[in-house]
Amino acid sequence: MQRLRLIMLLSALLCSALSAPARADDGKGAICAQARGMCLYSLPAAHYQMLLPQMLAHPKPNGRPVPVDRQALYRHSLYQIDPNGITLYDAPNGAPIGSLPVGFIFVGMRQQRDGWGEVRRGEWAPLSQLKGVPASSFSGMIFDAPPPYPIAWLLQPTQPSSAPAAPPEPTAPLLARYTSVYLFATVNDGAQAWHLIGHGQWLPAERLARLIAPEPPEGVKGRWIAVDLAQQVLTAYEGDRLVFATLIASGRSDKATREGLFRIWARFRWDTLFGGSGADYYYLPAVPYVMYFDGEIALHSAYWHDNFGAAQSQGCVNLSLSDARWLYEWTDNFFADTWVYVWRSE
Repeated sequence: MQRLRLIMLLSALLCSALSAPARADDGKGAICAQARGMCLYSLPAAHYQMLLPQMLAHPKPNGRPVPVDRQALYRHSLYQIDPNGITLYDAPNGAPIGSLPVGFIFVGMRQQRDGWGEVRRGEWAPLSQLKGVPASSFSGMIFDAPPPYPIAWLLQPTQPSSAPAAPPEPTAPLLARYTSVYLFATVNDGAQAWHLIGHGQWLPAERLARLIAPEPPEGVKGRWIAVDLAQQVLTAYEGDRLVFATLIASGRSDKATREGLFRIWARFRWDTLFGGSGADYYYLPAVPYVMYFDGEIALHSAYWHDNFGAAQSQGCVNLSLSDARWLYEWTDNFFADTWVYVWRSE
């Protein structure tokens, strides 16, 4: 009878934990330091034993991956010119007819011949001065139901540790960059937070970008987007229901994306982005899925890098091609003036 009561009590506690909305742990929990036999993988044994069935039942987050359009990736895999500028010729080994300046400049490729590429009609450049940049195949997640635990993405390939503050476990699988995981528990080693992502698998917070849901800004209803500058994570909501989440790349420290509440005021299926001067000049043709929300600052795809989860833009919010397409279609028609809330979780 006592055993039955214990099982019923544990089941009630587990159901209560799972019915609560997922939220990020504050990371203030201490590493279990009780007597031998009272701890399992740095947590109190009873706590860990309650979590173990859930870790085994939920090996990965419940979001559906955003479909990746391989043809679109091929079309938008362009070429970066030599940052020092290049000379253009009328034919392979032909006569000079123009130039492209110093800066961050991308061009298409009409054809290649004898070590040369036609980057515009009748304008050629040596392939040695052109760097092919494949568009990123990364994509975020669509949610049909709330996640039962907080979610995060790995920012670099990592082997988990069997305990917080311990070296990586040599026999543990190497988890790929952009892998999404649940955070089942969080402790702090005095220097940083560590997250339990699976059975006996701990990762340091510095290797992860966490999905942290903000409180809806006052007056915001219907569909809205949140951009967390601290975690470099974008989330989309219908009311208070999470429907989409992904990694982004916002403005770098000297070009920081402005915090505040905005509305999308213009949308373009594609646009040419350019600006800056000297070495900071950039020219990015045919950027797909552009949504302006703060003057000239926009949510848009970025075919020129695969560094989502890190701030590196000129102020705009970069998304992968697949994610930008999903967001562009989600904000279409009646929702063209969707709210955009730019905030910092830490």
